Amino acid sequence: MLTASGTTDDGRFRLRFERDLHHPPATVWRALTEVDELRRWFVDMLDYERTVFAATPGAELRFVPRAEYAGLPVGLGVVTEAEPPRLLEYTWGDETLRWELTGDGSGGCRLVFTAVFPYRGDAAPNAAGWHVGLERLVAILDGREYDLSGLTELEADYARLFA
Repeated sequence: MLTASGTTDDGRFRLRFERDLHHPPATVWRALTEVDELRRWFVDMLDYERTVFAATPGAELRFVPRAEYAGLPVGLGVVTEAEPPRLLEYTWGDETLRWELTGDGSGGCRLVFTAVFPYRGDAAPNAAGWHVGLERLVAILDGREYDLSGLTELEADYARLFA
């Protein structure tokens, strides 16, 4: 669920999502950082055989689109912060993505995800996309399929929210 949105001090737009997960931070960390895990829930349009991702501070990242998206550019980024299994932040083009994991004392953790991007006009599609991505992450971690049947309504809800 989207828990906050707004403008940053430098005029960029921020979305913040929080999820309580029934999995320890180390398990969620692997889902956030290992390519074989990312391909199960992260951005569908990526070619994970050619995408370069390493959760090491300063690592250069390459988000390579699949062949059917050949018209899209390769997304470049860099890991700005990484403290396994607690914090991961990286850029992807002109966006900054931050993942924070905090153990809850009962074997699970809270995930706080923040996406920062240049234009408020991108808020609705970004919010819908990350909402779905996070729901897919939770489903994969829980060992179940994610139902996309409500996606159109979700996109419409976010479009109204950010109109």
